[in-house]
Amino acid sequence: MDEQKKYKSITNDIGVSVVPFYLDQESVPEEGHYVWGYQVHIENYGRETVQLHRRHWIITDGNGQQHEVDGEGVVGEQPILEPGGAFEYTSGAPLTTSSGFMTGSYRMRVMDGAYFDVEIPTFSLDIPTEDRKVH
Repeated sequence: MDEQKKYKSITNDIGVSVVPFYLDQESVPEEGHYVWGYQVHIENYGRETVQLHRRHWIITDGNGQQHEVDGEGVVGEQPILEPGGAFEYTSGAPLTTSSGFMTGSYRMRVMDGAYFDVEIPTFSLDIPTEDRKVH
């Protein structure tokens, strides 16, 4: 298997790292159906307990077409991260092109009720065997 690239960012003491991977067995290139998975690791480097309240994704295919996803929590959960705590999940995204990229943000809530946004690093979705990359 090709070495997987990890994308990282830290916003307001919350670290987010993403490792995308192509799901060859779920993709049907002849029909313009390409599927990627991505593993997300969120870590609280701060001193306050926070809860992941909402997610906002912008998914862009190789033709520049964008699709936005906005909703509560991630994978059906709104995890609480105590100082030093972490949460990890895996999800996926289909595209109609063989490459693209994703970016977004999480809306976090401090336990006193204040909200703030955390950047999800922009990451590319590329088939490991293709030379063309979209960044």
